[in-house]
Amino acid sequence: MSNLPEPARKIRLGAFLPGGGQHIAAWRHPDSPADGATSFDFHVKLAQEAERGLFDAYFLADGLAIAFGGGVEGGNAKVAGFEPVTLFSALAPLTKHLGFIATASTTYEEPYNTARKFASLDLISGGRAGWNVVTTATEAAAHNFNLDHQHPHAFRYRRAAEHVEVVRKLWDSFEDDAFLRDKDSGQFFDPAKVHPANHSGDHFKVRGPLNVSRSAQGHPVIVQAGQSDDGRGLAAATAEVIFTAHQRLDTAQEFYRDIKARAQGLGRNPDHILIMPGVSPFVGKTEAEAREKYDRLTGLILEEDGIALIKGLTGGTLDLTGVDLDGPLPPVEPTEGMKSRQALIRQIADENGFTIRQLYQHVASARGHFTVVGTPVQIADILEDWFHNDGADGFNILPPWLPTGLTDFVDLVIPELQRRGLFRTAYEGRTLRENLGLPFPENRWSAVRRSALAAE
Repeated sequence: MSNLPEPARKIRLGAFLPGGGQHIAAWRHPDSPADGATSFDFHVKLAQEAERGLFDAYFLADGLAIAFGGGVEGGNAKVAGFEPVTLFSALAPLTKHLGFIATASTTYEEPYNTARKFASLDLISGGRAGWNVVTTATEAAAHNFNLDHQHPHAFRYRRAAEHVEVVRKLWDSFEDDAFLRDKDSGQFFDPAKVHPANHSGDHFKVRGPLNVSRSAQGHPVIVQAGQSDDGRGLAAATAEVIFTAHQRLDTAQEFYRDIKARAQGLGRNPDHILIMPGVSPFVGKTEAEAREKYDRLTGLILEEDGIALIKGLTGGTLDLTGVDLDGPLPPVEPTEGMKSRQALIRQIADENGFTIRQLYQHVASARGHFTVVGTPVQIADILEDWFHNDGADGFNILPPWLPTGLTDFVDLVIPELQRRGLFRTAYEGRTLRENLGLPFPENRWSAVRRSALAAE
């Protein structure tokens, strides 16, 4: 669907690197630091390793409540960690090209604060910031923000759409050439090129303007990860990068084609939306070595963490007390949480005939994203197949444990992708947009001015 000649189209890669690791038993692996989730020095090493591998961006999810047990990335190792924008503001000066995509909630943040902190990260990093837009789907988070229960799914997405709209208006407060900084005349900025948002909607009333200017890439890249119908609608309308979870090429293709068609129907260029499914790779020089790595990590799962993981992924209400873990997953009513992920976990269990134990072992590394076990050639074959057949524009790589899982991918899989001409051998630019191949977003007020001049 790209207008670029095929040789110019490259796989884009994000690195999903929570310091405690992806797999729920990652922190127990001998190669992983037990305090990785709260070690800044360790996160520095991860960022530099991702940049050595020429990844587009370092991505971090985020939660607004403690989730005890295995229901979060890294199991109990993720019970405490860094707020991602704060972390990335510290990491950005220690790297040159790597992008930083941080998560922030449209349900529990005000647009002005969101716009301000991401615009600041974008300036600090020289135009390498991205905002992962989430609606936050847990009862525990609601309890930390003056609510007895989380808002309904549809409400969260309506609020999210307006939240993104307001943030984008605020990011356009200053035109790109608004700051004159003329010491001779004493004119610091051109008031005619500063604009209030003047937004009044169903959920927000924000005057503006924002007190942070635009960056070298215009404004942060907007990222989204919803897979429900509401989530797809938000992504097609607003996102520039979409993270998604699929087990098979056919479901990835359906999602890919649907999003691109929706975006085109909204007047957007579908080539300016990059779809990046999550992949958790266990890489070995031989199949046997890769399988041994998988089996070793699987053997470290605590039963209680596995149960907590399944409970979290199925909506948070499933009581497995006294249930035979070597029997099938019992029925559970969907909740107002992550509806698409709840459905995906049920699909994985049913299609594979998994017992509860087999199910938590299967999703322990990626929680519904695609876990692949194999040699560099086998893994590259899968990525190439999805990339060339409307399954993906790139991938969000979820190394099962850190740092070794990341290093394995950088040292073994990246060279194979480069050998096939599928991945860069050097960064193309300095901003995240340049490296992702996304266009510079013209300031809306500059666009109006340009159109007016053209009409004269």
